[in-house]
Amino acid sequence: MNGRYLLDTNIVIAIFADETAVRQQLAGAGEVFVPSIALGELYYGAHKSARVASNIARVDEFAANNTVLVCDTETSRLYGNIKSELRAKGRPIPENDIWIAAVTTQHQLTLVTRDGHFNNVDGLLIDVW
Repeated sequence: MNGRYLLDTNIVIAIFADETAVRQQLAGAGEVFVPSIALGELYYGAHKSARVASNIARVDEFAANNTVLVCDTETSRLYGNIKSELRAKGRPIPENDIWIAAVTTQHQLTLVTRDGHFNNVDGLLIDVW
């Protein structure tokens, strides 16, 4: 497998859990990126955990060792379009996931996720690890 991938939060959590199947997929990936939105979700999870400091340090290290994609004006345009299309279809998805879909679309990446609701976003390339 060779491609350009954006990791959803649940895939990063699987990496943290050292899931063999995910590690194998990652080893065969061409380029891998992480959206800043996923990092925010991970930091939130760290703050809710029993081991706040060590989990924050883990997210910090992950962020430092990966290419993080941030939102800009183009991301915002895509977000608005995606959210509008989802609303018209009556198929809303969580707000953070709309942002993740926008980043994926903007950079012409394949989103790696375990969330089926991303299938409601037209034209989004998805891979399930």
